[in-house]
Amino acid sequence: MTTNNTYSKQEKLKSRKALEELFAKGKSFSVFPIKVFYTVTDQSVSDESASGAIANSEIKLSDAALVQAGVGVSSRIFKKAHDRNKVKRLLREVYRTQKQPLYKTVVANQQALNVFFLYIGKELPVFADLQIAMEKTLEKLIRKISEPTPNV
Repeated sequence: MTTNNTYSKQEKLKSRKALEELFAKGKSFSVFPIKVFYTVTDQSVSDESASGAIANSEIKLSDAALVQAGVGVSSRIFKKAHDRNKVKRLLREVYRTQKQPLYKTVVANQQALNVFFLYIGKELPVFADLQIAMEKTLEKLIRKISEPTPNV
């Protein structure tokens, strides 16, 4: 059973248009010290690739585009760029190492997900604390995207 814990170019949320839509129309929630903004869209993924990815517990390159993630930190809270960069590096690392269940859920539900993790704490995080927070955050995100959406 192999797992792909990379954070490749296809997985990064960089598009200005996608980011603007995410903040304007997306949903959000907080699990201190992380605030999450996300949008979910339904995709028509072939059943063969979805079941294959789940059975092998492996993320394929084509699945990488189904989840795009970005990280950010407020410059109001962290005045120095090196502090902001450190927090962003830590956020990317804890996301990269814990993203497998999120990918499995997205592939199983035939969805595409844009997600942005914003660090809202006031102090520089400790890696272990950030890992615990990201684990809780991803569990909550999986619950939210797995819920059936009400038709309005």
